Amino acid sequence: MSADGVLVVVSGPSGVGKTTLCKNIVTRVPGTTFSVSYTTRRPRPGEREGVEYCFVDDAQFQDLVQEEAFVEWAEVYGHKYGTPKRALLEALHKGVDVLLEIDAQGAKQIMERFAGAVYVFVAPPSLDVLRNRLCRRDSDPPEDIERRLHEASDEIANFKAYHYFIRNEELLQATKELESIILAERVKINRLDPESLVENGLVEPVTMKKMTT
Repeated sequence: MSADGVLVVVSGPSGVGKTTLCKNIVTRVPGTTFSVSYTTRRPRPGEREGVEYCFVDDAQFQDLVQEEAFVEWAEVYGHKYGTPKRALLEALHKGVDVLLEIDAQGAKQIMERFAGAVYVFVAPPSLDVLRNRLCRRDSDPPEDIERRLHEASDEIANFKAYHYFIRNEELLQATKELESIILAERVKINRLDPESLVENGLVEPVTMKKMTT
């Protein structure tokens, strides 16, 4: 009964499993979609154009910035990332819940523009586990891994800026927790479209008028 979809911002340190969680939700929860960001970094093994990211060069990215095509963008570990505005807003206006997997810099920008969004912080069980995950990914040199770990500690310290906190120790459990958050947010009173109650005969127009005045 909500007029617009829910924007669910999933943030956390690099390597914590944000993308996998979001993909799991899209397959488990009808009415959700995954916002595909633009990036200037090279694809990692298994990543596909237009699925995990839209891969562009620096010049193309800068053109999109000039066109104000992003709701937010940031430079992370030497590469640029941006969230496309049009696709995001169109999905929300159609009543689709949008999962936006994003780093802490981007989440901060989104918080300034989307007060009604839901902010979920995903953390690793420990920094040692995160280090192992980054090493297994085998896509970053050792010095980058150490930098990511240092920044992860700072990001985790700001968890109170978010609405929910998920510790991604076991993927299925973390997926269930994120799914529960989305389903609960869908039925919050403040997301209810009051007119739909009248249209469906659940509340008399006079009663609704009294409730909203």
